[in-house]
Amino acid sequence: MTALLDVSGLDVHYGAIHALRGVSLRVEEGEIVTLVGSNGAGKSTTLRAISGVVRPSSGSIRYDGRPIQGRPPHEIVALGVAQAPEGRGIFANLTVEENLKVGAYARREGWRELEEERTRALQHFPQIRERLGQRAGTLSGGEQQMLAIARALLARPRLLLLDEPSLGLAPQIVQTIFRIIREINRTGTTILLVEQNAHMALHTAHRGYVLETGRVVLEDSCLHLAQDDRVKKIYLGG
Repeated sequence: MTALLDVSGLDVHYGAIHALRGVSLRVEEGEIVTLVGSNGAGKSTTLRAISGVVRPSSGSIRYDGRPIQGRPPHEIVALGVAQAPEGRGIFANLTVEENLKVGAYARREGWRELEEERTRALQHFPQIRERLGQRAGTLSGGEQQMLAIARALLARPRLLLLDEPSLGLAPQIVQTIFRIIREINRTGTTILLVEQNAHMALHTAHRGYVLETGRVVLEDSCLHLAQDDRVKKIYLGG
């Protein structure tokens, strides 16, 4: 059976830096899969290669059976892959609604035709639903993260890439964000999650890959990874 996402032997260089070394992973339709690792392990680079932001040196990336490595980001979005980037990447001087419109730029429908879908996306985020006319830069950090995810959902992705959604957020807000991630997955969106908070990631995702210095060193169900002595010692503080 063809995986929704199949990454094989992926290498990425930043000049002389060999950031990814033969990374291979699969994401099946309907899953939440997480990438766990320390800073600099290559997690975010993996997402950027999938979304077309960086060009791989070698290897293949297949989405829904078709190769997408080397394609420009807007084409990859149009195929059904959207990313909420690390640091949120919102447009601070635009309103919440204008940010949402940016998320739908690859869609052929008009904004009025997307009203129902916008409403459906915002059902996950009541905190920002009432602030459509507010400038995005005035939102709290948690609300900005919610906006970044909602904006990505407006692209109607089959595969949603989430890069460090808990970064810089208070623990209570982190719990809310991860509850929303599970809700989004239950409504049918497949998710590839990069997350520094290994405890939350492994208790949210179905399967996981552990990256170290650009290589996949472990892969298993999240239940088994959370019980692995190496993972507990390095990433779970136990």
